[in-house]
Amino acid sequence: MAQPKVQKYIFMALLVAQGVIIGLLERMIPFPFALTPGAKLGLANLITIVALFTMPIRDSFLLTAMRLILTTLLGGTLSTFLYSASGAILSYFGMLLIKQLGPKRVSIIGISTAGGVLHNIGQLLTASLIAQSWTVMLYLPVLAFFGILAGIAIGISANYLFAHVRTLNYLKTSYAELNNEKKKPHNH
Repeated sequence: MAQPKVQKYIFMALLVAQGVIIGLLERMIPFPFALTPGAKLGLANLITIVALFTMPIRDSFLLTAMRLILTTLLGGTLSTFLYSASGAILSYFGMLLIKQLGPKRVSIIGISTAGGVLHNIGQLLTASLIAQSWTVMLYLPVLAFFGILAGIAIGISANYLFAHVRTLNYLKTSYAELNNEKKKPHNH
């Protein structure tokens, strides 16, 4: 039983590290559209998608929280944390809810696209609260457009990873087996 637990922690640590690195690298990329100040591509959301499809809910949420906290500690401010956290949390729970519809109704690309838009909505809600004005929400159509494009790109990338990286499917199976072992009654 110790072996699958160790694999679980290693997998989580690797995904968190990848998410932090992607997040920090993404902050270095200048965004070319002056219409949307502060807009990012959301590349680290690829890690959230991978976590949603390979881990139990509690672990994938923990991974998302750790990624946010570490990215902020390594290169952010309180304000970037507030915007990132509000977007990430709304996006995470929205994607989780949409994922429950099943693969016949919505694909990974659809889930990722919804996550991109929800991330923008979460950030704009936070900006509205900070600015004490709902006029900030006027950015929503522009940001939603870029959120849709980024969501599609990340969804396509996730599909590619799941189709070509055997380790992800192995780990998904290992997680399921580890959770099944926890649910079985133990005979002492």
